[in-house]
Amino acid sequence: MKPTLLLLCLGIFPLAAAAEGTHSIKLLTPETALKAAQAALKKCRDNGFQVTVAVVDRMGVVQVLLRDRFAGPHTPDMARAKAYTAVSFRTNTTALAEATQAGRPQSGVRHLPGVAAVGGGLMIEAGGGLLGGIGVSGAPGGKEDDACAAAGIAAIRDDLEF
Repeated sequence: MKPTLLLLCLGIFPLAAAAEGTHSIKLLTPETALKAAQAALKKCRDNGFQVTVAVVDRMGVVQVLLRDRFAGPHTPDMARAKAYTAVSFRTNTTALAEATQAGRPQSGVRHLPGVAAVGGGLMIEAGGGLLGGIGVSGAPGGKEDDACAAAGIAAIRDDLEF
């Protein structure tokens, strides 16, 4: 091999290896997570529901937790679990609830610690990537929790790169 070609190859390949050893991601800012949580809480309040809203980052770690004054004592844990579950399984929890019904192949997922296979947890996505999750607990059912979580995502849609 010619010395010039050898030097060129040695100069290029280490850069390619270094580029494959890392990955860049986008994360929600605390301000954006708070804005989503506040919008979800407002939607539920406007519908007469006292709830807790949790927003987690893409790794499932809580960024924001808002509990309305009369939300039940179980709702903070459940809101966090719903947001975590949506991020962890990369699916909205209403869909996971359906997929994990008794007798289905994925039914065992329901028994994992910290998993909430009930409605109210939605993924926050933008630009083809997962940014986090939002979970709502305390409305009369999963459908209502989902609607409040969706309002939180809608409130930040323009802040995210789609």
